Amino acid sequence: MWWFISPTIVFGSDALEHLRTVRGTRALIVTDEQMRRLGFVEEVAKYLAETGKQVRVFDQVEPEPSLENVAAGAVMANEFRPDLMVALGGGSCIDAAKAIWIEYEHPELRLEEVSALTELGPRKTGFVAIPTTSGGGSDASWVAVITNEAEHVKIDYISSHELIPDVSILDSRFCAKMPKALTAHTGLDALTQAIEAYVTTWRTDFSDALAMKAIQLAFGYLERSYKDPNDTEAREKMHYAGTMSGQACSNSQYGAAHSMGHALGATYHMAHGLSVAISNLYVIQFNSKAVSERYAEIAHALGIKAPTAEDATDELVNSLAALMKRLDQPTTLADFGIKREDLARDMKSLIEKTNLSAALFVAPRVPLSEELEKLYFCAFEGSKVDF
Repeated sequence: MWWFISPTIVFGSDALEHLRTVRGTRALIVTDEQMRRLGFVEEVAKYLAETGKQVRVFDQVEPEPSLENVAAGAVMANEFRPDLMVALGGGSCIDAAKAIWIEYEHPELRLEEVSALTELGPRKTGFVAIPTTSGGGSDASWVAVITNEAEHVKIDYISSHELIPDVSILDSRFCAKMPKALTAHTGLDALTQAIEAYVTTWRTDFSDALAMKAIQLAFGYLERSYKDPNDTEAREKMHYAGTMSGQACSNSQYGAAHSMGHALGATYHMAHGLSVAISNLYVIQFNSKAVSERYAEIAHALGIKAPTAEDATDELVNSLAALMKRLDQPTTLADFGIKREDLARDMKSLIEKTNLSAALFVAPRVPLSEELEKLYFCAFEGSKVDF
């Protein structure tokens, strides 16, 4: 028996109107200071207040929310006692809201103890996600990624079906204010998620359909949305791609590119979308020994012509690297600015962090520790993966 789980997706120019129909009397908006400065918090709060709801705002979410950051949000939640939680912002805000909910409804648990095997029970608090970036897909996933700053590691196994929002509201107007770098990074995150979702051992026909559509949308519209923030069609399509990739990954999971990306992000403070995108260039080559036909399907769907599955996979990697360069992003760790001696110094820690990631569990080809070391150095040099 298998299943496919998704929030209700509300989209279109008047999607925010759905807030008028959401049940609850006390709404906690979980967001960051940037969302308040842009006026987005006020706009969302207005819809909630117009239906008689009391509204409180926690606007202190950090770019990479930490255990301490989540604990601060949980203090406000326990004081206010909301029956509705509204996550407004990028993946960090939505992940933080998920973790705050756990600490609010399950104070007996430590976040580090929560995994897919933990039974949380039905959620009492309603949960609405309003993503303002187009890529992370946290609005459609059952996973929260939180940083343990003391150990410099990202906890990516916090997961439960109860963490999937009841509703995801997609209003691409919120994305128009994204800086160019954030547009690139979140878009590359959506693309990487979808590619990984398409090749995991947990993939299904349902996740395949969403993953493939997300890949096609990202290839078709990411560069346009990066180069012209006023291209409303490109913004809208990328917003849909982000949530579709989240739906796909929520039901088929990630792979080694995310495991490596989380380790790199925690160690070198790389933007998440960039760390996984660089890693994916080399993980695809590594995985191709096992699933080259899957990558060939992606390549062919993008109009890439090649005589063999192996050639198609190579061309897919070349196309991804070319797209990253058009987005002014590095394709190697060296180009990002990491020094070889630092990578060598941190290698043991990187491998340990990578092996702790739950994403490796469903990878089509699970790298051994010595293979991870080779992958990291290939990603540093930009050399071909031939093992």
